[in-house]
Amino acid sequence: MKMERKHNCQCDVCGTTMYRRPSQITGGGVYCSLICVGKKQQKPKVCKICNQTYIGSKQTCSRACANKNRTGIKYKQGSRRPLKDKVTTNRILKKRLMQERGNHCERCQYAIHQILQIHHRDRNQDNNELTNLELLCPNCHASEHYLKI
Repeated sequence: MKMERKHNCQCDVCGTTMYRRPSQITGGGVYCSLICVGKKQQKPKVCKICNQTYIGSKQTCSRACANKNRTGIKYKQGSRRPLKDKVTTNRILKKRLMQERGNHCERCQYAIHQILQIHHRDRNQDNNELTNLELLCPNCHASEHYLKI
């Protein structure tokens, strides 16, 4: 026969009645589950736009308020800054090198151009001068970086 304990406390978040040892009750908040512990630890914020309270890490409570918060921001278009996207930059450099030097590895002449990689001779990835760049297959590129003694 299973013995049932009498409920001696309530969860601080959802109000569920439960039994806890007296030492657990005096130590602070009493919670029925980890979900209620998480809910108790979340701090409510006030939305910048609609002054509604919400829980989360964003500045606004919803996508609609986020859009209203962004209105009036001027974004620069057509600026002449260098490309920050590494994938796009490497793709452009690779096409230019293949046009000038051919569609093959510059060391072993491997001819599948889809897998060729760009190698910086001086190991400085910001130095994209064409004299500093080399088209290498993955094997030659790995031997350049990892097999040098």
